[in-house]
Amino acid sequence: MNKLIIPLGIYEANCVILWQDPKQAWLFDPGYEAITILAALKKENLQVGAIVLTHAHFDHISEVNDVLAHYPAPVYLHADDVPMAFSPMNQMPPYTSTKRPASLDTSKGDGDTLTCGGLTATFIHTPGHTPGSWCTYFTSEDLMVTGDTLFEGSIGRTDFPGGSMEDMGKSLRKLKQLPDAVRIICGHGSDSTLAQEKKTNPYFS
Repeated sequence: MNKLIIPLGIYEANCVILWQDPKQAWLFDPGYEAITILAALKKENLQVGAIVLTHAHFDHISEVNDVLAHYPAPVYLHADDVPMAFSPMNQMPPYTSTKRPASLDTSKGDGDTLTCGGLTATFIHTPGHTPGSWCTYFTSEDLMVTGDTLFEGSIGRTDFPGGSMEDMGKSLRKLKQLPDAVRIICGHGSDSTLAQEKKTNPYFS
């Protein structure tokens, strides 16, 4: 598996590109600076097979339609985040208002899988930061994209609308059951491993 992580915007949200087959790359969280995302895809000679939104906050979704204009693909978002995602409350300048993509797919839930470009991932519903937050776990690759559920040494905030510390606790306990060897790509900041987080993250204790 190849990976490319691009921190974007004033909140430096990580846009993640993963691929095995360059004709069907996975794109996570196109939240800002579509021109930068498009340039990266072109440089690597990639086509997009699936776009996954780890959750609905504007810094993770605002450029999805600009990317779709060049790379049409299904867009996956947990159904519980749809009411917030495309509402007027979910925007903040300079991030643009996001209209619901025509290719939006909200049929996936906890434990469902998706195969694209020779890579298969399981969606793990991890509410807490938002009601529809989820992690995307590539079992055979020992890799998981956690969005804003889990960071290196921390977790996503739960004091935004729709957040819940109680739900976050349940989600973290779910992730804690996964193997230590799993590498994580976070929604902001550096990569980590579950082994490191189990040992050093105070929210995992």
